[in-house]
Amino acid sequence: MPEQAKATLSAVPSEGNTRPLNVPPAPAFGRRSVAEVLTSAAASLGVDGFANTLGLPPASRVCVVLADGLGRNLLKQKSAHTPFLRSVMQAGQGEVPVWLDSTFPSTTAAALASFGTGLPPGQHGMVGYDVLDPAQDKVVNMLGNWDANVDPFAWQPHPTVFERAAGSVTVTTVSLPQFGDSPMTRAALRGGNFVSAVTAHARTAAAAEAMAVAGPALMYFYVNELDKAGHRFGCQSEQWEHQLEELDATVKRLHSSLPAGTTVLLTADHGMLDVPEQQRIDYAADPSLIEGVRHTAGEPRMVHLYLDDPADAGARERLLAAWRTRFGDRIWAFSREDAIAAGLLGPVSPAVGPRIGDVMIAARDALALYDTRRVRPAAMEVVGQHGSLTKAEREVPLLCFAAEGKARGR
Repeated sequence: MPEQAKATLSAVPSEGNTRPLNVPPAPAFGRRSVAEVLTSAAASLGVDGFANTLGLPPASRVCVVLADGLGRNLLKQKSAHTPFLRSVMQAGQGEVPVWLDSTFPSTTAAALASFGTGLPPGQHGMVGYDVLDPAQDKVVNMLGNWDANVDPFAWQPHPTVFERAAGSVTVTTVSLPQFGDSPMTRAALRGGNFVSAVTAHARTAAAAEAMAVAGPALMYFYVNELDKAGHRFGCQSEQWEHQLEELDATVKRLHSSLPAGTTVLLTADHGMLDVPEQQRIDYAADPSLIEGVRHTAGEPRMVHLYLDDPADAGARERLLAAWRTRFGDRIWAFSREDAIAAGLLGPVSPAVGPRIGDVMIAARDALALYDTRRVRPAAMEVVGQHGSLTKAEREVPLLCFAAEGKARGR
C-alpha cells in the first residue's frame, strides 16, 4: 500500500454499500489548512473579526506568497535548489506550523477559493476544476474557461478576506495581468488593489513599492510558473527545478526589498506528483465505468461522476463496484454522501451539494483518469498532476520569516 494511503478515516457508508469508506483524514479545516492563512494574517494585523488560528506573530505588514503547485514533500526533496528557503526552514519559526493541508479536491480552484474566503469547498462551492452547474445541467469550468452564464458573485457569494479586511488595512494583490479581472478572481479573490506585472523581477519591485505605504498592509503575491512547469514537464524535471530556483530567488528578493519587519509567508495551494504516460487512462473506453452516468467532471486524479438518476441507489452502487473491480486499491471510490460524512469538503451547504459528483473517484497511486469524449487529446500529455488525497498533493509548506529590507525613510 502506498505510504500516503496508510492513515484512514472510516465514515458511514452509502446505503446498500457494506464496504466502509477508508480514506486519509479530512483536511484540517479551521485548524491547519490553506483556509486559515489569510484569516490568520488579517488577525495578526489586528483586523477585527478574524482569528489568528495559525499563531502568526503580530505584524504591521504581511506579504503572503502563494506558489502554485509547491508541495511540502517536493520542497523537502529539492532543498538543494533552494538555499534561501532552506535557511528559513533551518532558522525555525516558533509556534507557527511548517505545513498545512490543501483542500479536497487538492486543485487550484478549490484551494485558492478556500485561501481567499477562509471557507472550505463545501461552503464556497468551487469543488473542482470543472463541476456540474445544476441550473444549466451542464459541466462548467472554475478557472480559465469560466462559463459565460455563471455569475462569479452568485456562484461564490461569501465575502472574501480581502473584502472584509480592506476597510482596516491596505490590501494589495500582485499577480499576472490576465488574473486582474478574471472570473476566478472575482469569485474568490476579489477586494483591494490589483497590481500586475509579468516577470518575477517586476512583481517583486511592484510588491516593494506597494508595501511601502504608511499604515498596516496585507499583500497576496501569486507565483504560477512552478505549476506550469510541473504540468508540462513533470515535477521531477530540470525545468521544474529551474522554476523552484527562480522561486527561491524571488522570495529572497522580497526578503531584502520589502519594508523591514514585514512578515513574509510562503505557502501553496496544492502539491503535485508525476504520472507516467502508460498510467494516463481513458476510463470512458470501459462501458461499465460510465454506465448510468450523465456527466463527468473534476480532474484526472479526482473524478466527479453524475448519474442520470441521482436517486437510483442501485445504479450508484453498481458504478462504485465497477470502479473498485477495475482499479482495486489504486483508487478511493465513494459517494457524495460518503465524502460529506467524512468531512472531506468541510460542512456542505444545500446550494453546493448538487455540484458534487454522485460518485467520486480519487487516485491513490500514480494514476490519471480521463474521459476522452469531452477532454482534448492534449490533456493526456500532462505529466504533473494533482487533485487527490495523497500527501504529495495535499500537504503544502508554510514558511514564516521577517523581511530584513530597508527601513522606511532610508
